[in-house]
Amino acid sequence: MSSDAFSAAAAGAAPGDEELRMLWRRYRERADGQARDRIILIYAPLVKYVAGRMRSALPSHVDEADLISYGLVGLISAVERFDPGRRVKFETYAVTRIKGAIIDELRALDWVPRSVRARARAIEQASTELESRLHRAPTDEELSGALGMDMDEFHHALTQISNASIVALDEMWAVSPGGEGVSLMDTLGDRRSDPADLLDVTDLRDTLADAIARLPERERIVVALYYYDNLSLKEIGQVLGVTESRVSQLHTKAVLRLKGRLQDGDREADSD
Repeated sequence: MSSDAFSAAAAGAAPGDEELRMLWRRYRERADGQARDRIILIYAPLVKYVAGRMRSALPSHVDEADLISYGLVGLISAVERFDPGRRVKFETYAVTRIKGAIIDELRALDWVPRSVRARARAIEQASTELESRLHRAPTDEELSGALGMDMDEFHHALTQISNASIVALDEMWAVSPGGEGVSLMDTLGDRRSDPADLLDVTDLRDTLADAIARLPERERIVVALYYYDNLSLKEIGQVLGVTESRVSQLHTKAVLRLKGRLQDGDREADSD
Protein backbone atom coordinates (compact mmCIF):
# COMPACT_ATOMS: atom_id res chain seq x y z
CA MET A 1 0.00 0.00 0.00
CA SER A 2 1.41 3.44 -0.93
CA SER A 3 1.72 6.12 1.75
CA ASP A 4 -1.10 8.13 0.10
CA ALA A 5 -3.43 5.14 0.02
CA PHE A 6 -2.43 4.26 3.57
CA SER A 7 -3.28 7.78 4.78
CA ALA A 8 -6.58 7.77 2.90
CA ALA A 9 -7.59 4.42 4.40
CA ALA A 10 -6.66 5.65 7.85
CA ALA A 11 -8.77 8.80 7.53
CA GLY A 12 -11.98 6.90 8.14
CA ALA A 13 -10.59 4.50 10.67
CA ALA A 14 -11.45 6.14 13.98
CA PRO A 15 -13.45 3.74 16.22
CA GLY A 16 -15.11 4.09 19.59
CA ASP A 17 -13.24 3.06 22.76
CA GLU A 18 -15.29 -0.12 23.09
CA GLU A 19 -14.57 -1.22 19.52
CA LEU A 20 -10.87 -0.57 20.04
CA ARG A 21 -10.82 -2.65 23.23
CA MET A 22 -12.62 -5.44 21.37
CA LEU A 23 -10.08 -5.34 18.54
CA TRP A 24 -7.15 -5.56 20.94
CA ARG A 25 -8.83 -8.46 22.73
CA ARG A 26 -9.45 -10.34 19.47
CA TYR A 27 -5.85 -9.80 18.36
CA ARG A 28 -4.30 -10.82 21.68
CA GLU A 29 -6.54 -13.78 22.47
CA ARG A 30 -7.03 -15.22 18.97
CA ALA A 31 -4.14 -13.79 16.93
CA ASP A 32 -6.85 -12.38 14.65
CA GLY A 33 -5.10 -10.94 11.57
CA GLN A 34 -8.07 -8.80 10.56
CA ALA A 35 -8.17 -7.22 14.02
CA ARG A 36 -4.42 -6.53 13.77
CA ASP A 37 -4.81 -4.82 10.38
CA ARG A 38 -7.71 -2.73 11.67
CA ILE A 39 -5.64 -1.61 14.68
CA ILE A 40 -2.79 -0.59 12.36
CA LEU A 41 -5.18 1.53 10.27
CA ILE A 42 -6.67 3.13 13.37
CA TYR A 43 -3.26 4.29 14.55
CA ALA A 44 -1.96 5.20 11.08
CA PRO A 45 -2.31 8.97 11.73
CA LEU A 46 0.48 8.60 14.30
CA VAL A 47 2.86 7.68 11.48
CA LYS A 48 1.97 10.78 9.46
CA TYR A 49 2.29 12.95 12.59
CA VAL A 50 5.74 11.62 13.51
CA ALA A 51 7.00 11.72 9.92
CA GLY A 52 5.85 15.33 9.51
CA ARG A 53 7.46 16.36 12.77
CA MET A 54 10.77 14.71 11.89
CA ARG A 55 10.68 15.99 8.30
CA SER A 56 10.78 19.61 9.50
CA ALA A 57 14.24 19.04 10.98
CA LEU A 58 15.72 17.16 7.99
CA PRO A 59 17.38 18.32 4.75
CA SER A 60 15.07 19.26 1.87
CA HIS A 61 15.93 16.17 -0.21
CA VAL A 62 14.34 13.84 2.38
CA ASP A 63 10.81 12.96 1.20
CA GLU A 64 8.02 12.81 3.79
CA ALA A 65 6.38 9.93 1.89
CA ASP A 66 9.54 7.88 2.43
CA LEU A 67 9.49 8.70 6.14
CA ILE A 68 5.86 7.55 6.34
CA SER A 69 6.82 4.29 4.65
CA TYR A 70 9.66 3.74 7.14
CA GLY A 71 7.42 4.70 10.06
CA LEU A 72 4.75 2.20 9.07
CA VAL A 73 7.26 -0.58 9.79
CA GLY A 74 7.63 0.83 13.30
CA LEU A 75 3.87 1.00 13.82
CA ILE A 76 3.42 -2.62 12.78
CA SER A 77 6.20 -3.62 15.16
CA ALA A 78 4.57 -1.61 17.95
CA VAL A 79 1.20 -3.34 17.46
CA GLU A 80 2.80 -6.77 17.41
CA ARG A 81 5.04 -6.19 20.43
CA PHE A 82 2.88 -4.03 22.69
CA ASP A 83 2.24 -5.45 26.14
CA PRO A 84 -1.05 -4.12 27.58
CA GLY A 85 0.34 -4.91 31.04
CA ARG A 86 2.90 -2.12 30.72
CA ARG A 87 2.09 1.15 32.44
CA VAL A 88 2.47 3.01 29.13
CA LYS A 89 -0.26 4.11 26.70
CA PHE A 90 -0.05 2.42 23.32
CA GLU A 91 0.13 5.79 21.53
CA THR A 92 3.22 6.77 23.53
CA TYR A 93 4.88 3.42 22.93
CA ALA A 94 4.02 3.47 19.21
CA VAL A 95 5.43 6.95 18.63
CA THR A 96 8.78 5.78 20.00
CA ARG A 97 8.79 2.69 17.76
CA ILE A 98 7.81 4.75 14.72
CA LYS A 99 10.62 7.23 15.34
CA GLY A 100 13.07 4.40 15.85
CA ALA A 101 12.14 2.75 12.56
CA ILE A 102 12.56 6.02 10.66
CA ILE A 103 15.92 6.71 12.30
CA ASP A 104 17.13 3.16 11.58
CA GLU A 105 16.27 3.46 7.90
CA LEU A 106 17.85 6.90 7.52
CA ARG A 107 21.00 5.63 9.19
CA ALA A 108 21.09 2.66 6.82
CA LEU A 109 21.14 5.11 3.90
CA ASP A 110 24.29 6.66 5.45
CA TRP A 111 23.68 10.10 3.97
CA VAL A 112 25.27 12.14 6.78
CA PRO A 113 28.63 13.65 5.69
CA ARG A 114 31.66 12.29 7.51
CA SER A 115 32.73 15.80 8.47
CA VAL A 116 29.44 16.32 10.32
CA ARG A 117 29.80 13.00 12.15
CA ALA A 118 33.36 13.96 13.11
CA ARG A 119 32.23 17.34 14.50
CA ALA A 120 29.47 15.69 16.52
CA ARG A 121 31.94 13.19 18.02
CA ALA A 122 34.41 15.99 18.78
CA ILE A 123 31.76 18.03 20.62
CA GLU A 124 30.61 14.95 22.57
CA GLN A 125 34.18 14.18 23.63
CA ALA A 126 35.09 17.78 24.49
CA SER A 127 31.92 18.19 26.54
CA THR A 128 32.57 14.98 28.49
CA GLU A 129 36.23 15.80 29.15
CA LEU A 130 35.51 19.39 30.25
CA GLU A 131 32.67 18.31 32.51
CA SER A 132 34.91 15.72 34.15
CA ARG A 133 37.53 18.39 34.81
CA LEU A 134 35.21 21.26 35.77
CA HIS A 135 32.59 19.17 37.64
CA ARG A 136 29.83 21.04 35.79
CA ALA A 137 28.50 21.41 32.27
CA PRO A 138 30.90 23.53 30.17
CA THR A 139 29.72 26.78 28.63
CA ASP A 140 29.64 27.41 24.89
CA GLU A 141 32.74 29.57 25.25
CA GLU A 142 34.62 26.79 27.03
CA LEU A 143 33.53 24.20 24.49
CA SER A 144 34.43 26.33 21.49
CA GLY A 145 37.81 27.15 23.05
CA ALA A 146 38.59 23.47 23.66
CA LEU A 147 37.67 22.72 20.04
CA GLY A 148 39.77 25.60 18.66
CA MET A 149 36.71 27.36 17.21
CA ASP A 150 35.38 30.87 17.58
CA MET A 151 31.76 31.21 18.66
CA ASP A 152 30.41 31.67 15.13
CA GLU A 153 32.17 28.48 13.98
CA PHE A 154 30.87 26.58 17.00
CA HIS A 155 27.25 27.64 16.46
CA HIS A 156 27.57 26.89 12.73
CA ALA A 157 28.82 23.39 13.60
CA LEU A 158 25.80 22.84 15.87
CA THR A 159 23.47 23.96 13.09
CA GLN A 160 25.15 21.60 10.61
CA ILE A 161 24.80 18.69 13.02
CA SER A 162 21.14 19.39 13.74
CA ASN A 163 20.28 19.90 10.06
CA ALA A 164 22.24 17.01 8.58
CA SER A 165 21.93 14.24 11.12
CA ILE A 166 19.39 12.41 13.22
CA VAL A 167 20.38 13.62 16.67
CA ALA A 168 17.66 12.36 18.97
CA LEU A 169 17.27 11.19 22.51
CA ASP A 170 15.02 8.45 21.16
CA GLU A 171 18.04 6.68 19.63
CA MET A 172 18.51 3.05 20.56
CA TRP A 173 21.09 2.01 23.12
CA ALA A 174 22.00 -1.62 23.81
CA VAL A 175 21.45 -2.60 27.43
CA SER A 176 24.04 -5.37 27.20
CA PRO A 177 26.71 -6.47 24.73
CA GLY A 178 24.90 -8.02 21.77
CA GLY A 179 21.55 -7.40 23.44
CA GLU A 180 18.44 -5.87 21.95
CA GLY A 181 18.36 -2.09 21.94
CA VAL A 182 16.07 -0.09 24.16
CA SER A 183 14.69 3.38 23.60
CA LEU A 184 13.92 6.10 26.11
CA MET A 185 10.32 4.85 26.29
CA ASP A 186 11.51 1.33 27.08
CA THR A 187 13.03 2.66 30.29
CA LEU A 188 9.67 3.89 31.58
CA GLY A 189 7.31 1.61 33.45
CA ASP A 190 8.91 -1.60 32.19
CA ARG A 191 7.51 -4.71 33.92
CA ARG A 192 9.49 -7.46 32.21
CA SER A 193 9.95 -10.51 34.36
CA ASP A 194 13.65 -11.15 33.69
CA PRO A 195 15.43 -9.60 36.72
CA ALA A 196 18.70 -9.12 34.83
CA ASP A 197 17.00 -7.25 31.97
CA LEU A 198 14.98 -5.19 34.43
CA LEU A 199 18.13 -4.21 36.31
CA ASP A 200 19.87 -3.16 33.08
CA VAL A 201 16.93 -0.99 32.01
CA THR A 202 16.54 0.51 35.50
CA ASP A 203 20.23 1.43 35.53
CA LEU A 204 19.90 3.07 32.11
CA ARG A 205 16.83 5.02 33.19
CA ASP A 206 18.58 6.25 36.35
CA THR A 207 21.73 7.19 34.42
CA LEU A 208 19.72 9.08 31.82
CA ALA A 209 17.62 10.87 34.44
CA ASP A 210 20.77 11.94 36.29
CA ALA A 211 22.40 13.13 33.06
CA ILE A 212 19.31 15.21 32.15
CA ALA A 213 19.21 16.74 35.64
CA ARG A 214 22.81 17.93 35.19
CA LEU A 215 22.15 19.73 31.91
CA PRO A 216 22.25 23.56 31.85
CA GLU A 217 18.79 24.95 32.60
CA ARG A 218 17.77 25.92 29.07
CA GLU A 219 18.90 22.62 27.59
CA ARG A 220 17.03 20.76 30.33
CA ILE A 221 13.87 22.76 29.54
CA VAL A 222 14.19 21.97 25.82
CA VAL A 223 14.55 18.25 26.54
CA ALA A 224 11.53 18.28 28.87
CA LEU A 225 9.29 20.23 26.49
CA TYR A 226 10.32 18.25 23.40
CA TYR A 227 10.33 14.70 24.73
CA TYR A 228 7.85 14.81 27.59
CA ASP A 229 5.43 17.61 26.66
CA ASN A 230 5.68 16.83 22.93
CA LEU A 231 6.14 20.44 21.81
CA SER A 232 7.74 21.19 18.44
CA LEU A 233 11.01 23.15 18.24
CA LYS A 234 9.05 26.15 16.97
CA GLU A 235 6.65 25.98 19.94
CA ILE A 236 9.56 25.68 22.37
CA GLY A 237 11.10 28.78 20.79
CA GLN A 238 7.89 30.67 21.53
CA VAL A 239 7.99 29.52 25.16
CA LEU A 240 11.65 30.52 25.60
CA GLY A 241 11.45 33.67 23.47
CA VAL A 242 14.16 32.54 21.05
CA THR A 243 14.27 31.47 17.41
CA GLU A 244 13.56 27.91 16.25
CA SER A 245 17.17 27.62 15.02
CA ARG A 246 18.44 28.52 18.51
CA VAL A 247 16.19 25.85 20.05
CA SER A 248 17.59 23.39 17.51
CA GLN A 249 21.12 24.27 18.67
CA LEU A 250 20.16 23.85 22.33
CA HIS A 251 18.56 20.49 21.55
CA THR A 252 21.64 19.33 19.65
CA LYS A 253 23.99 20.36 22.47
CA ALA A 254 21.81 18.62 25.05
CA VAL A 255 21.70 15.35 23.12
CA LEU A 256 25.45 15.39 22.40
CA ARG A 257 26.13 15.96 26.10
CA LEU A 258 23.79 13.13 27.08
CA LYS A 259 25.28 10.73 24.53
CA GLY A 260 28.76 11.60 25.75
CA ARG A 261 27.79 10.98 29.37
CA LEU A 262 26.11 7.66 28.60
CA GLN A 263 29.07 6.47 26.53
CA ASP A 264 31.49 7.62 29.23
CA GLY A 265 29.44 5.64 31.76
CA ASP A 266 29.68 2.57 29.52
CA ARG A 267 33.48 2.95 29.32
CA GLU A 268 33.74 3.24 33.12
CA ALA A 269 31.60 0.13 33.55
CA ASP A 270 33.79 -1.80 31.09
CA SER A 271 36.93 -0.83 33.01
CA ASP A 272 35.53 -2.08 36.36
